Amino acid sequence: MKDRNNIFTVGISVIGLLLLVCFLSVLPAEVIMAAETDTGTTDNTGGLPDLTGTDGAADGLQELNIGDNTLSVTYDDGNGQVNGALRIMITLTLISLAPFLLMMMTSFTRIIIVLHFTRAALNTQTAPPNQVLLGLALFLTLFIMNPTFTRINEEAIVPFEAGEINQEEFLDRGLEPLRAFMREHTMTKDASMFMEISGIEWDGTLDGIPDSVLIPSFVIGELRTAFIIGFIIYIPFIVLDMVVASTLMSMGMMMLPPTTISMPFKILVFVLADGWNLIIASLVGTFFGSG
Repeated sequence: MKDRNNIFTVGISVIGLLLLVCFLSVLPAEVIMAAETDTGTTDNTGGLPDLTGTDGAADGLQELNIGDNTLSVTYDDGNGQVNGALRIMITLTLISLAPFLLMMMTSFTRIIIVLHFTRAALNTQTAPPNQVLLGLALFLTLFIMNPTFTRINEEAIVPFEAGEINQEEFLDRGLEPLRAFMREHTMTKDASMFMEISGIEWDGTLDGIPDSVLIPSFVIGELRTAFIIGFIIYIPFIVLDMVVASTLMSMGMMMLPPTTISMPFKILVFVLADGWNLIIASLVGTFFGSG
């Protein structure tokens, strides 16, 4: 639990750093001009336009507002695109949110929980380490989500880069493959629970529910499935612990921890049964309908 808290702390720090860079990238460049002081008759306006008087005030203010110290948004002026600074801000914001989207809207949650249960059942503490489990879960996620990512690229990214669709259509087309994936692995009772809580009328199908309901319903279903798989993984190792504990008690070795003796036998049985192959194949198969 402590290792996972450290991982989340580092993740939050990285996200905060990205948001800081995001805001710094769009801050206007301020030009500060110091007025020259002299004992004689000098112009102490520092080169700024003269705003005294009623006729030249508006023109002077307009001159002050031109330059690099403004951030303008250009929309629907022929191409419907935002300016470069705002696009950089949006891109960095999406990058900072990418880890959460990866965990909540893909197969990553189920995979990482099952791998954690496997390590806990083996009682090997930090072997494999968190970095290995996260890397394995990431690559398995990319493997499972490859058809979905391919659809997003073909239906949203490629037409958007070619200028065939605008940004609103790009978001709708890019989100639809993810919605289709989540609908396939979402239980109706979970969606019904969130719809009742939000007070939204529902026709009973997953096609018409909003994203604010579909995403938490999908996450709840992933947690349920991951814990069921984890329980099944635990069963043979619990039996082995019971056998070792009974053997030690019959031999009168009451002070020797059974887990210390059972761990090498767990590793031996796991390796002889090719456990990683069985677990990974069965886990990936749950997303393709063969597990």
